[in-house]
Amino acid sequence: VPEPIPDPQTLTSPLPSSHSYRGLTLVLTFLSYTSYHLSRKPISIVKSQLHPNCSALGPNPHNDSNSSTWCSWAPFDGDNYKELFGALDNAFLVAYAIGMFISGIFGERLPLRYYLSGGMVLSGLFTALFGLGYFWDIHVLWYFIVVQVCNGLVQTTGWPAVVACVGNWFGKGKRGLIMGIWNSHTSVGNILGSLIAGAWVSSAWGLSFVVPGIIITTAGIICFFFLVEYPEDVDCSPPLHHVMTTSEKDPEAVTSNEGPLSLSGQSSADHSNKEPAEEPEAISFLGALRIPGVVEFSLCLLFAKLVSYTFLYWLPLYIVNVAHFGAKEAGDLSTLFDVGGILGGIFAGLISDYTGGRATTCCVMLVVAAPMLFLYNHVGQNGIGISIAMLIICGALVNGPYALITTAVSADLGTHESLKGNAKALSTVTAIIDGTGSVGAALGPLLAGLISPTGWNNVFYMLIAADVLACLLLARVVVKEARGWCGYMARQRGYVVT
Repeated sequence: VPEPIPDPQTLTSPLPSSHSYRGLTLVLTFLSYTSYHLSRKPISIVKSQLHPNCSALGPNPHNDSNSSTWCSWAPFDGDNYKELFGALDNAFLVAYAIGMFISGIFGERLPLRYYLSGGMVLSGLFTALFGLGYFWDIHVLWYFIVVQVCNGLVQTTGWPAVVACVGNWFGKGKRGLIMGIWNSHTSVGNILGSLIAGAWVSSAWGLSFVVPGIIITTAGIICFFFLVEYPEDVDCSPPLHHVMTTSEKDPEAVTSNEGPLSLSGQSSADHSNKEPAEEPEAISFLGALRIPGVVEFSLCLLFAKLVSYTFLYWLPLYIVNVAHFGAKEAGDLSTLFDVGGILGGIFAGLISDYTGGRATTCCVMLVVAAPMLFLYNHVGQNGIGISIAMLIICGALVNGPYALITTAVSADLGTHESLKGNAKALSTVTAIIDGTGSVGAALGPLLAGLISPTGWNNVFYMLIAADVLACLLLARVVVKEARGWCGYMARQRGYVVT
């Protein structure tokens, strides 16, 4: 008896659904960027071990020396150790900011899976090399500076690649909420990095870097084998990045409340038939700058990230000096700012999905953040309950717009309708936006260090001014969104909009 001929449709249909691939993409990119932040955190934990309070450890075992820094790690055993720690931080941040502007260009022209995995393996290498300085007994500053610069450069491979992968799989409709939840990898990585580095910081601080280096390398290898870059690679339909209307009389209309599911019917067939015919070229740097909104959101992120990173580097010290908590209590309290950031990112994504106004959502949160920063500086230390509440609120209002711009906004602009379906702009746009923001991340802690000797009030005035500037830079985009809402409401009521 001849065997039945299998149905060709059964042979060509993929076994896993597009929902499974979307979930896999979210998990793998979440783990990837968690490991990036996990590998960045040890330096802030190990600083206290490189120049500890030697008198608290007992008498000097070196009888031939009366040094009060006998337990410190040279070259960080001098009176200028704070400047040297600042040099380590700035070496990473400046290299990261510079490298980010060119990282996205390479990301558009190389397979994302190779680019991300290679960057993670190299990040693991340079993270481990910093810790190997302990086992190799290295005491020269240039070694640690060079490692930090190299690590800052290779870590720029992460953000453009993971945002591009998520943007390729998820359309505009629920992108803000999904990416708001997904963006919690930053705080998860910071927490895990603190715990892992803290496990070895007192016994062998080199392992505080080597172990995170092994973790990010392992995660990179996993991504290499399992990450799927594009839905088309596994015969899934691409998501709907923007709605194509029959009449394009009002290009500013709000249409982002449409679902992110795959294109259906003849539309999907047209895309699938058109794509193999001609592969679009990757967008240039100047071409990405001409996409409407890229410049505004990039400059806004510069000031928003300035505020966020100033809190990241200076909040524990502020709590110690103003509220007079111990170092451990101040560190525990400072994590509440990250908790607020997670909630703010989710809230910003949810509201922007519902309203279709990414810029308006950011602007409103930034407007409210300014007086809340003022209140936190003046009444936030009057009690533990008030301090906890104010830290969570400030974290949500400061990091909410920062999270929204670096995730959903970057993905929206990288798939803007002006690109006419060319998806090879996500990495470049993401790199431009986050690279500009990274300039603010480097400037914020530096300015705080220069201003703090004049008083903490002046530091907060600087943060409030940066917050207001971030809001003002989005004014044009907010007006555009408002006009789009007015046009949409007019059409709903049957009026003709000219």
